[in-house]
Amino acid sequence: MIHVLLITFLITLFYMAIANRLMTYIKVLALQGVILFFVVFLQLNKIDTLNLIFILLETIVFKSLAVPIFLGYLLKRNNITREAEPFLPNFVSLVITTFIVVITILISNTIKDDNLDKIFFVVALSTLFFGLYLIATRRKIITHVMGYMVIENGVFVLSLAIGNEMPMLVNLGIMLDIFASVLILGIFLNKIGDVFKDVDVDQLSNLKDY
Repeated sequence: MIHVLLITFLITLFYMAIANRLMTYIKVLALQGVILFFVVFLQLNKIDTLNLIFILLETIVFKSLAVPIFLGYLLKRNNITREAEPFLPNFVSLVITTFIVVITILISNTIKDDNLDKIFFVVALSTLFFGLYLIATRRKIITHVMGYMVIENGVFVLSLAIGNEMPMLVNLGIMLDIFASVLILGIFLNKIGDVFKDVDVDQLSNLKDY
């Protein structure tokens, strides 16, 4: 069941690669949060009430509800157009995403470690690299925030790749870090939106320090 969920998570990356609408990105991020909850719930050997509450907060409440709602608010607040406006065609993005997954599979096959779950490792590395690719190939600044969220999900999966236990302090640090990052980038986007009609990375070249 866990492997089916991880494959589904991997499929969401391909879907994001060919998606054109920003709301689709937000919905996929919400879906990834739900998938991660069930993956963690099934993966943990022992789970107490406190740990379960923390997992719910980190995945369902934060990743699937709070962040998508906040990103949707930013779209309306800044009147950002619905199109993601990628630099590359969708077919090229799909090919590159496939190449990323193949490369991570080859890398995982070179690692000889009994404590490493290779399926988790492949999904984690693919998500990390895809997040970087998403940031590099999308015009709008808000898609960079979404790319950062994808990278954070990759880090989350990577924490499961090396064992069944999830140190609560490590995950708390990740959640606080991403919360602060999204908050700061949200404030940044709001300020940019007051100056420019459309939040495009090309517009940043017009900023001047007076």
